[in-house]
Amino acid sequence: MATPYSLLLCFSLCFSHFFISTSQTLFLPLTHSLSKTQFTSTHHLIKSTSNSSITRFRRRHHQKNTHNHRQVSLPLSPGSDYTLSFTLDSQPISLYLDTGSDLVWFPCQPFECILCEGKAENTSLASTPPPKLSKTATPVSCKSSACSAAHSNLPSSDLCAISNCPIESIETSECQKHSCPQFYYAYGDGSLIASLYRDSISLPLSNPTNLIVNNFTFGCAHTALAEPIGVAGFGRGVLSLPAQLATLSPQLGNQFSYCLVSHSFDSDRLRRPSPLILGRYDHDEKERRVNGVNKPRFVYTSMLDNLEHPYFYCVGLEGISIGRKKIPAPGFLRKVDGEGSGGLVVDSGTTFTMLPASLYGSVVAEFENRVGRVNERARVIEEDTGLSPCYYFDNNVVNVPSVVLHFVGNGSSVVLPRRNYFYEFLDGGDGKGKKRKVGCLMLMNGGDEAELSGGPGATLGNYQQQGFEVVYDLENKRVGFARRQCASLWETLNQD
Repeated sequence: MATPYSLLLCFSLCFSHFFISTSQTLFLPLTHSLSKTQFTSTHHLIKSTSNSSITRFRRRHHQKNTHNHRQVSLPLSPGSDYTLSFTLDSQPISLYLDTGSDLVWFPCQPFECILCEGKAENTSLASTPPPKLSKTATPVSCKSSACSAAHSNLPSSDLCAISNCPIESIETSECQKHSCPQFYYAYGDGSLIASLYRDSISLPLSNPTNLIVNNFTFGCAHTALAEPIGVAGFGRGVLSLPAQLATLSPQLGNQFSYCLVSHSFDSDRLRRPSPLILGRYDHDEKERRVNGVNKPRFVYTSMLDNLEHPYFYCVGLEGISIGRKKIPAPGFLRKVDGEGSGGLVVDSGTTFTMLPASLYGSVVAEFENRVGRVNERARVIEEDTGLSPCYYFDNNVVNVPSVVLHFVGNGSSVVLPRRNYFYEFLDGGDGKGKKRKVGCLMLMNGGDEAELSGGPGATLGNYQQQGFEVVYDLENKRVGFARRQCASLWETLNQD
């Protein structure tokens, strides 16, 4: 197995070329961008990724109500990020793809980033200068619903007063010419101050015409704290990218999906495009027409409304099966209460799945019962990587039990491929001892129920989503999973 120095899982989506469309769908390629300098060993890579997963998850709870602003999370380590790129007024812009937030923003010239040293120096994004606002960009009015959304739903009258609109104009609703005030937006490990603007984005199609997204709303940040790269929010909110596409075409914005190619932290693998699909399409019909075969259909589970965190894609989890033993999930994972506690978030920005301590403990106990009886526990590896349990299996083919996620809903169960939950690699030891084969469970402990109060009870990470097309059906308020050969899906979609 190739040594995974430095995997930087930045998936770049380029609107400027290589995609096809129909009247209701855009198929766009996601490609990997790797850094060969960030990580020095497998242990370093996994430790960084596990740390970022647990920090992202826990800060969703600890920072709740710290300010009267929405507290959302940004990917905390470039080792697990997905990015998308597009052009605005012929200027390239690269953003993190985040289904856990609902705002599209990016740095604008002049841009000052405080405490940003080392935050993005290992990514190709750092070499791209912040764009300048185009002459066609216009400030969003303090009267607009977008302004209210950016300010956590403050009334427009308050926002227009902050913008120095005269009181008589506020009373007569004539403040359209006054700009939306700057807003503060906080993430798990940083924040920014931005202004809202509108401009047009041009998406060149496969035919001679372009798809023009007029009046696209975005945040332009001139100051940020520990956030050098912008974000394309795909969460449930009026400012998210899917919501704005829906204003152009309901068919285009009512659903999106992605299919992440399995990587297993192998930086030397040949990586073909992973598709991001905006809009609705019939994959089964396409597959039959191209290859004459059927692919697995989607398994759906309903989205849960979360009034405290309305931008999250929350679903209910009934339990997890380890082999033939089904372990029931605690009740708070099956629903979301009025304070925003509970449920499982399907998240593109967290690498490893985070489970509450009680469920995680039961899963580990059953895993230990099946695997630990015949394999030596690798305690040192657990300390070095942050994953647990880990096992040595010298000269053995380790028998690992299956893992099935049971979501709320009749028959809503998803069988994870082994590589999605059990990572196998060659440990180099201390340089003096022999190299040994190691395997680690890639589910993590998110904390006990008291620690998780006020936020999601669990998170389904992107590593566990590999090899699945994950669809966010916004019209029917459901999330679906279907096994796919993601590396070849783009080729299938791209055939006439």
